[in-house]
Amino acid sequence: MLSRVLGRKCSTSNALRSFQVYRYNPQDGKSPHLQDYKVDTSNCVMMLDVLLEIKNKHDSSLTFRRSCREGVCGSCAMNINGKNCLACLTKVGRDEDGIASTVVLPLPHMFVIKDLVVDMTHFYQQYKSIEPWLKTKHQKEDGQREFLQSKEERAKLDGMWECILCACCNTSCPSYWWNTPTFPGPAILLQAYKMIADSRDDFAKERMEALRGEMKIGRCHTIRNCSNTCPKGLNPAEKILQIKGMLG
Repeated sequence: MLSRVLGRKCSTSNALRSFQVYRYNPQDGKSPHLQDYKVDTSNCVMMLDVLLEIKNKHDSSLTFRRSCREGVCGSCAMNINGKNCLACLTKVGRDEDGIASTVVLPLPHMFVIKDLVVDMTHFYQQYKSIEPWLKTKHQKEDGQREFLQSKEERAKLDGMWECILCACCNTSCPSYWWNTPTFPGPAILLQAYKMIADSRDDFAKERMEALRGEMKIGRCHTIRNCSNTCPKGLNPAEKILQIKGMLG
């Protein structure tokens, strides 16, 4: 039944589509360039399927990250037709969409290691800098094995815990492009606010003060690219505004 659904719209001939994929190998001496592939998309639902089709049947040297295929790991984050997204959640364009060719690029303003793989080292260092773990000043009560939350306290974390650190929002933010060494970006600020809002953490005040500064929370200009591009439908811009309001 699934094969009938996937293949009912078109035959192999009119399912052939053009994909221009960014290629860069630091070891071959060639400049970065777009390479065109003609791919039979009759059995491709998501863009990750297309990339796997290219790698398996057209060019095994194509390099990209992928893992879960379910929008959970964030590994396959890239720029497709000008928008940062997850390849596993991005549908393949069809003829009726009026798309002549699909352009696949690595996440923008990141150092490219090879093809669609970017260096996430600095991004993870920025994440580590906010100390994204619970810190307490008080011991647990006698006999208590966990730090408990009410349903209302737990609900305050909704819209933040779902972040998968794919960096789609950071790499869509102009402030992050121009101030990458110092500005943590929307993903990290979202994660920082999650720790501040968590009732089990006792360092909310210290965490807030750590975000103060022109090159930290003050560098966000509320352009909202982050919220528009988030593949999980989160709203980092709203949380950043809440941090600004708390800081006064």
